[in-house]
Amino acid sequence: MRSTDTSAAGTDVRKAVTLALDALKDADPQGWEAKAGTLEWTCWETIEHLADDLFTYAARFGLTKPPMSAMLPFRTSSDRSGGPANVISVERASGPEGLMTILEACGGLFASVLDAAPSTTVAYHVFGPSDPAGFAAMGVVETLVHTHDAAQGLNLEWSPPGELCERALQRLFPHVALDGDAWETLLWATGRTALPDRPRLTEWRWYGTQGG
Repeated sequence: MRSTDTSAAGTDVRKAVTLALDALKDADPQGWEAKAGTLEWTCWETIEHLADDLFTYAARFGLTKPPMSAMLPFRTSSDRSGGPANVISVERASGPEGLMTILEACGGLFASVLDAAPSTTVAYHVFGPSDPAGFAAMGVVETLVHTHDAAQGLNLEWSPPGELCERALQRLFPHVALDGDAWETLLWATGRTALPDRPRLTEWRWYGTQGG
């Protein structure tokens, strides 16, 4: 049964990022160039992309009136063809410790901005304009699933708390039946695994607009 609490906030983002940091901190320093799960990105690129997501989400709510029809006009760049196009990049010489520092910083920035933003503020996302609670759920999903991707490539165990997954599913995936393990359902909803009664998705999306 789904809970009636579908809200997410900065505290959820902080918790997800803290859990991700704890899971990734002991990774083999030589393993970060491995492919991240089913993605075409490396583990380093995937976590760098995650930090970039959290940073650019935060930037939307730094504006009094966020744009409703377009992304912010940041200049993006990629280190290689096929790699993620980011606004921010991590200095490679800083190593995994530097990467974790940037992830923590971007997560903390996003959480702080969310908690300071009026609940009525709405900002643009390609999957539908959303309020701070919706963006908080997006940040949780991005953090949980991209940590999963990197953990696969780094041969680490990773299984986040069910309540974080459930709130994100309730807020962003109202079309997905939650009748089993919330983490496995979130992985299925984001195209990362198959379930016994549901083949793996080749296309997926969430619905950020309140009410789906």
